[in-house]
Amino acid sequence: MSMPLSKQIVLVTGAGRGFGAAIAAAFAREGARVAINYRNSREGAETLAAELGEHSRTFQADIRDKDEVTRLVADVTSAFGAPTTVVHNALADFTFNGDARPKLDTLSWEEMTAHLETALKGALNLIQAVRPGMEKAGFGRVITIGTNLVQNPVVPYHDYTAAKGALLALTRTAAAELGPLGITVNMVSGGLLRTTDASSATPQAVFDLIADSTPLRKVTTPEEAADAVLFFASPWARAVTGQNLIVDGGLVFG
Repeated sequence: MSMPLSKQIVLVTGAGRGFGAAIAAAFAREGARVAINYRNSREGAETLAAELGEHSRTFQADIRDKDEVTRLVADVTSAFGAPTTVVHNALADFTFNGDARPKLDTLSWEEMTAHLETALKGALNLIQAVRPGMEKAGFGRVITIGTNLVQNPVVPYHDYTAAKGALLALTRTAAAELGPLGITVNMVSGGLLRTTDASSATPQAVFDLIADSTPLRKVTTPEEAADAVLFFASPWARAVTGQNLIVDGGLVFG
């Protein structure tokens, strides 16, 4: 079963800024109704909703909290109908600055779990909350956001990358369980994006190095990566599930 993007009800977590905002804007451009979830970025979320128009609304919730996620999905359902599509983009407070990252000799378990709580627990909460509506409809699209650092840890952000690696595993196991219900589960893994709040602390030399290392000789933008998210929600991906699409200008192959 497939559904045109223009008929979809899309919930994007962490959409008040950065890559999440670009994903929300991409779906809105295609005519979808878009639920912009945020935790703290209220001003950015409300500004984005105003820009995207009447088919977009903001919804505050901390996706680490199961009860809040249940409320979030209920609120979206009241406003637009049951979500057909969920994009799990939310990121724990983080800055991509290799010089400031915690090394293995100082990394704490608390720093690891901060990312696991958002990436992995957040995904579990979302899947559990949207599953009943998707199962009833016989249709659902779950898209997680990963990182090419799992394949190529050029800067070893241990906490962030480990959490995204776990999210990739959940993406694949969820795809195996939910497929018979008509629900696909896929991941889009970007590289360093130019520029988001999280990557704003990245030195210019790193952007230049990444650009020179890609076949396309450029750093991927949030808008370019967001378009790849649309693919997994679109009718053209109706036979695709359990996949991880790396969108980084060819820096990492496969």
